[in-house]
Amino acid sequence: MAKENQIIQKSKSLIEFVTTDIWRISETELSKGKRRLYTLLKALSVSIRRFNEDDLVTRASALTYSTLLAIVPILALLFAIANGLGFKTLIETQLMDYFPGQKVVLEKGLQFASSYLESAKGGLFVGIGIIMLIWAVIVLISHIENAFNDIWLVKKPRSYYRKFTDYLSLFLILPVLMIASSGVSIFITTALESLKEFQVITPVIGLIIRFIPFIITWLIFLSIYIFIPNTKVSFKHALIPALLICIAFQVFQYLYIGGQIWVTRYNAIYGSFAALPLLLLWLQLSWLIILFGAELCYASQNIHNFYFEKDTQHISRRYKDFVTLLIASIVIKQFDKGGKPLRAKDISHAHHIPIRLTQDVLYLLSEIEIINESLDEDIDEQIYQPALDINKITVGMLLSRLDLYGSEVFKIDSQSKFYAQWKSLLKSREEMLVSANETLIKDLVIEEKK
Repeated sequence: MAKENQIIQKSKSLIEFVTTDIWRISETELSKGKRRLYTLLKALSVSIRRFNEDDLVTRASALTYSTLLAIVPILALLFAIANGLGFKTLIETQLMDYFPGQKVVLEKGLQFASSYLESAKGGLFVGIGIIMLIWAVIVLISHIENAFNDIWLVKKPRSYYRKFTDYLSLFLILPVLMIASSGVSIFITTALESLKEFQVITPVIGLIIRFIPFIITWLIFLSIYIFIPNTKVSFKHALIPALLICIAFQVFQYLYIGGQIWVTRYNAIYGSFAALPLLLLWLQLSWLIILFGAELCYASQNIHNFYFEKDTQHISRRYKDFVTLLIASIVIKQFDKGGKPLRAKDISHAHHIPIRLTQDVLYLLSEIEIINESLDEDIDEQIYQPALDINKITVGMLLSRLDLYGSEVFKIDSQSKFYAQWKSLLKSREEMLVSANETLIKDLVIEEKK
């Protein structure tokens, strides 16, 4: 019993560390190795939490439905491009190699795609058929982009022009990548034949050949995570999540192929139709893995936004006032010395204030009209400056405006029944503000480290 209690206690301590304590440790306090480990733990923690908050299961279901509708048009467009390049058979082989668990579905899809292209060869239907193909592809990738944008908290999607050009470019590049992958494999295999006498080199090259599909898949995931969201995604922050998701996807493929042995009962129930529920299952789980990778990319790139998150949500009134006064003082002093207007991240990084708390306070200061928020078009970011004459902004003015900010329109009888309580509160506020009314915020000293 004592041992069980000890295990439970250690488990609680571990959960507390990952969810709370680890966010109180800054990068400067850690060695290089620990910093990477802690960053990975933080990214995983945020991603798992946001997995539920962003309802990825529902999003994956929606994308599964969209993908099912677009499979034939996508294959048709892919093979139209490949046929034009003279590599149709090679692309078929590559698809079978990349998706070994979906050979039945791919064969049927290829038949439908061939029939579709065959019927679109003549007359008016040529133009309409091409438009429908491209439209189906754009709709699917638009849904994928919307899901990624929501994960990245991006409100504005691409314009229709950019959707057309970017998505079409993606489908023009994809067959080229697959052909290049096959060409590299053939080249290395040929070279391997001529190097049979080198017994040491041959196994190494053989291992490289086996890893080429994995590397191509990794690059595809990397491209998806960098280019699909309508925001700037850092290469270094997408690299490791893309690798982890590539590994997860390959493991899932292996388990899925092995697991098909245990679902033969579907053949007895559905017959040849059994491929459909299995395809739906594969698509649903594949999209879950891919969307979780997008969460990892977001968490990795924005990990600093989550420092002291729980503490920020439960900050004391006194300390919130202190941080508000501090940030107002930083903005005013920067203006007083003629410096460049500051961004939220400038204030956060320079003074070790959690970025979310910094953004909340800057929003509050702009709401009470102590500072102004404006857009610097050169860097496309918000900058902050005083909204009033800095020789008139006192500590008392700031605290008074904070006190008055918000609604006081309630049905509590503060003028008669609870007048004593209301008057006592107002009196204490007045006494607190008397000494602060004459203190200019610009005169508050900020000690620099020596």
